[in-house]
Amino acid sequence: MNPSWIQRFPCRGLAGSLLAMTLVQSPLLSEPVNSGPAARPVTRKMDLVETYHGTLVADPYRWLEEDNAPETKAWVTSQNQHTFAHLETLPLRKPLRERLTKLYNFERFSVPAHEGGRYFFSRNDGLQNQSVLYVADRLDGAPRALLDPNTLSTNGTVALKDYAVSEDGSRLAYGLSSAGSDWEIWKVRNVATGKDTDDVLEWVKFSSAAWLKDGSGFFYSRYDAPAEAAVLTKVNEFQKLYLHKLGTPQSADRLVYERKDKPKWGFNGAVTDDGRYLVIHVREGTDTKSRVFFQDLATSGSPVVELLNDFDAAYHFVANEGSVFFFHTDLNAPRHRLIAIDTRKPERASWREVIPQSEANLTGVSLVGDRLAATYLRDARSEVTLFEVSGKLDRIVELPGIGSAGGFGGKRSDTETFYSFTSFTTPGRIYRYDFKTGTSTLWRQPKVDFDPDAFEVKQVFYTSKDGTRVPLFLTYKKGLKLDGNNPTLLYGYGGFNISLTPAFSVANLAWMELGGVYAVPNLRGGGEYGEEWHQAGTKLRKQNVFDDFIGAAEWLIANHYTQPSRLAISGGSNGGLLVGACMTQRPELFGAALPAVGVMDMLRFQKFTIGWAWTSDYGSSDDAAQFKALYAYSPLHNLKPGVKYPATLVTTGDHDDRVVPAHSFKFAARLQEVQSGPAPVLIRIETQAGHGAGKPTTKIIEEAADKLAFIAAHLNAGATR
Repeated sequence: MNPSWIQRFPCRGLAGSLLAMTLVQSPLLSEPVNSGPAARPVTRKMDLVETYHGTLVADPYRWLEEDNAPETKAWVTSQNQHTFAHLETLPLRKPLRERLTKLYNFERFSVPAHEGGRYFFSRNDGLQNQSVLYVADRLDGAPRALLDPNTLSTNGTVALKDYAVSEDGSRLAYGLSSAGSDWEIWKVRNVATGKDTDDVLEWVKFSSAAWLKDGSGFFYSRYDAPAEAAVLTKVNEFQKLYLHKLGTPQSADRLVYERKDKPKWGFNGAVTDDGRYLVIHVREGTDTKSRVFFQDLATSGSPVVELLNDFDAAYHFVANEGSVFFFHTDLNAPRHRLIAIDTRKPERASWREVIPQSEANLTGVSLVGDRLAATYLRDARSEVTLFEVSGKLDRIVELPGIGSAGGFGGKRSDTETFYSFTSFTTPGRIYRYDFKTGTSTLWRQPKVDFDPDAFEVKQVFYTSKDGTRVPLFLTYKKGLKLDGNNPTLLYGYGGFNISLTPAFSVANLAWMELGGVYAVPNLRGGGEYGEEWHQAGTKLRKQNVFDDFIGAAEWLIANHYTQPSRLAISGGSNGGLLVGACMTQRPELFGAALPAVGVMDMLRFQKFTIGWAWTSDYGSSDDAAQFKALYAYSPLHNLKPGVKYPATLVTTGDHDDRVVPAHSFKFAARLQEVQSGPAPVLIRIETQAGHGAGKPTTKIIEEAADKLAFIAAHLNAGATR
């Protein structure tokens, strides 16, 4: 899931900030509150039992998988009524929403892209539901709005998911999604006039657009149209790569590549800077391994050449020098390296190493400004080094501090590039890097209503259950007392080669303004230390991820940061699975839990939309050994009667077609059934929302306020004066 074809699990954390003024000085109470609803909802059960490799498994809430059924819709309405009745009683909910709204009201910019003498970037003035795409003829010139998604719906639920500009800067291909769905509709806009052409492409998902050098058309990938009733649940298979020529209907698009014998294969096309080659990245689910094919565009009817077809490593195309292709790969290098392959002599004996593996993890390379810009992670913190195209070290880019850097895109002929920098206490800044002078200049800097000097960031290391050394970021207000009494929010992910690096969050800032600690461990399963670290948290080794997370909780308690009644855990998607697994394995260790859009039914996840793609990390219940491992930690199947589970607020979206909401529906119903303690079990189901990407700012603020008010109440992290 690391390649750009799919955003994997975008939910990275709470997206807001808490209340500073009246709440910051508020004393923390000595005992947690368990003021749950008087009566929990009771969900109808059906008599359904299946056999997995000789094991009988009940699935009494299977009917909740029918998302369009009237009974399911009625259940959603009833649960939301129950949940919001509770949330409305929380004393901090309103002031939190007000503080979050104030904190969110700051300008946010994307890294600019330079095409055809024009600069393209997005900007949000603060409280706009969706960021607006702008274009400027000069970097210091007055920009004009090119595409404003806020005008496309009344509630801000239409989002710009991706875009690509033709090389001459005259045409914009862009993809829109509605209500948080992964499905996109692609259109084309004239940059000079701001008017759309008649080009419309449907049933696009997990795809970018790659323009031909002459701007006459672009490559994209799509699926066949699903049945109307199964748009949000049908398994996505048999993706195809097409070429769309401007001014023609989608029905006339030329099929470039498909594999009728490979339903799980997906394709992402890219055109080399010289316009000579179409490079086809071939993926199989979310496996980090990949294939790479190419086609010579200079010769009409040229075949697709299977350059790398062994599926033995990850290969990410970087750039070319004529027939020589550069690849970022983990072949014989779990922390990655850069190699060069001459397509005229593709045998492995002729491959050349350009940038060797180092102690740090090489996460990406781009060819820009006649330099190879190499981005590394060292203990989950960014480093950037420039190399000559030969691989000779040129210089190290001096970053503004310890944090996360991203960008460094462009063309080889460019004399400048742009990058973003952020940390836990630094909102995303945008810098311009000048290759001639080797200096970085601040281009845009957000101004947020807080004092970064009032907070402290540190990184520590702890030992997990099996002796593995795991890094842990901690952020909190200066002057924190290590008395074991601090409300603490522990956030994690641990999967699909995704790295959690320092990043600014308004919601996390608000939590720290309350006096709370924000903690982020870099769990196995992620990509912080390369492919070995990733593989150590997959399939039969997935329990390592949960042990790492539990180990972080135990370290925080042992080192007097907090105690179980003051400790909340949070995570989204694969991180929602993490929260679900840990709260079922160690319910006594946590005071509150926030599982968001989680994968909760580990026996059936592969049966919906793109779920089959996750078997590279999880395995499948179809395999006997993998079933045993999955069944042992599946959150849905490990909830037991008679157990006191922590206060839990499950969150999902009714249009989530990545992790279908049935996962959260079934988990919440079962948890409400078996909860023996007084702590509430609630599910908050956002309407007209999906997995998280493209969610309007208003919905982000409302959900963040509800989550933070919930854990603040049940950890007593800020009673009003």
